[in-house]
Amino acid sequence: MSDTPVIHGNTKQQRYESLVAALYQDVFRYTYWLCKSKPLAEDLVQETFLRAWRSLESLQSDKAAKAWLFTILRRENARLYERYRPELVDIEGQAIAENDENEPDNRMDRELLHNAINRLESEYREPLLLQVIGGFSGKEIAEILDLNNNTVMTRLFRARSKLKQELKLDGTDLDE
Repeated sequence: MSDTPVIHGNTKQQRYESLVAALYQDVFRYTYWLCKSKPLAEDLVQETFLRAWRSLESLQSDKAAKAWLFTILRRENARLYERYRPELVDIEGQAIAENDENEPDNRMDRELLHNAINRLESEYREPLLLQVIGGFSGKEIAEILDLNNNTVMTRLFRARSKLKQELKLDGTDLDE
């Protein structure tokens, strides 16, 4: 975990505001990766920070704030899908905005990688996403997922190996 505390201030509100300022972008980036929808990611992040506000006193160490928020987020995401009922939308007459992100080559590369990661078994996908998107170390991932550090490192190695094999990346390093 980082040695730099992210929460500063004497009052609950000051501590909370510094928490949001320091970690909002990391939490949002990970959430967006999970759900692939900006509005849904915004809702999940808002609910995550609401729950964090309500239980800010339970945060044991300010240094563990990021892992604590990611744990809240993972639970909130699971709760969402326990009660999720997809809303059907009529796509007739809908238009897609033109930008570089929608270029076929860029979109295809992103989709291939995203789909390959999503096809990984959950036991490999979660540690990989926590490392790549969340920026957590192996030790931090072990704490978040309640696993042994060696187990996490093995799963990260196997996840990368499976992705390399599926994407046929000979000699390419996925650790970058």
